[in-house]
Amino acid sequence: MDPIGRLMGLRYKSHPWHGVDVGPESPSIVTCFIEMVTTDTVKYEVDKVSGYLKIDRPQKYSNVLPALYGFIPQTLCAENVAKLAIDKTNKVEILGDGDPLDICVLTEKTITHGNILVQAIPIGGFRMLDGNQADDKIIAVLKDDAVYGHYKDISECPELVVTRLKHYFLTYKDLPGTYRDCEITHIYSAAEAHEVINASLNDYRRKFENLDTILSEYGMMKP
Repeated sequence: MDPIGRLMGLRYKSHPWHGVDVGPESPSIVTCFIEMVTTDTVKYEVDKVSGYLKIDRPQKYSNVLPALYGFIPQTLCAENVAKLAIDKTNKVEILGDGDPLDICVLTEKTITHGNILVQAIPIGGFRMLDGNQADDKIIAVLKDDAVYGHYKDISECPELVVTRLKHYFLTYKDLPGTYRDCEITHIYSAAEAHEVINASLNDYRRKFENLDTILSEYGMMKP
């Protein structure tokens, strides 16, 4: 962040999508904003306008979130992420979902609330399609975690953990009497997760290329 951006961060709460840096070691280590933890029975998500955490909906069934869940700041699933999905699946007319890139963070610790920043190491991901939209889920481990912290690739992760994650994302939006066209086409490696993260960072920069200038000018105008 530029000096004016840092000063604004001291005076104002940073927007978790736009005002938090992904970190200098991205995509190997990324800063994540956690919206939900494993004990949550309500789905929380960041309000894109205000940056505050809001209730999206109560969970209708007994789905248990098997990991910390949130997104990587300053990412966007748009043209570049969609192109990766098209190239990898040979499906056409896939679009990005227009949201920040989702991430699940595995840890052996009980973390009791969201609305926090964590350092995570991506080890792989799911190529998930929700209708015709790319909705990738990056799978990561909490940096320095005693149980999961040494994993370098999703292939090292216990199969049951991966199955739980897949089941959650394929079912957590299910409602009685409705059909949801959703599938996980691939489980991919850490190397491919890095590709997806970089693509989403490029999508973000393309859409919000003037944001730094706007924020700096706004900060200079404040008393």
